[in-house]
Amino acid sequence: MDESVMPVKHSGLPRSSGGLLLVGLLVLASALAVPYSAHWSRSLLNELDSEMKQREKAQAEWGRLILEQSTWTAHSRVEAIATSELNMRVPSATEVIMVKP
Repeated sequence: MDESVMPVKHSGLPRSSGGLLLVGLLVLASALAVPYSAHWSRSLLNELDSEMKQREKAQAEWGRLILEQSTWTAHSRVEAIATSELNMRVPSATEVIMVKP
């Protein structure tokens, strides 16, 4: 054989194949990240919904407690209990003693 027509030896893959491999891996990673991201988003949305329901229940309970407190501390109720259970009465004008500071 003629030495001038000697076959050139290639050392495996072309130089651009490394970049192509990197792009392929990035596409694969992106393809796997999409369903994970969707699942994570749905999980967070469900958690938010649960927390919002719990907040609504707490606000309703708070409203009931405020109403109950206002009922228990009503002036007419306090006066009725003081009169009936503690035998208290409003003093007359002659029984009031003014104290100087």
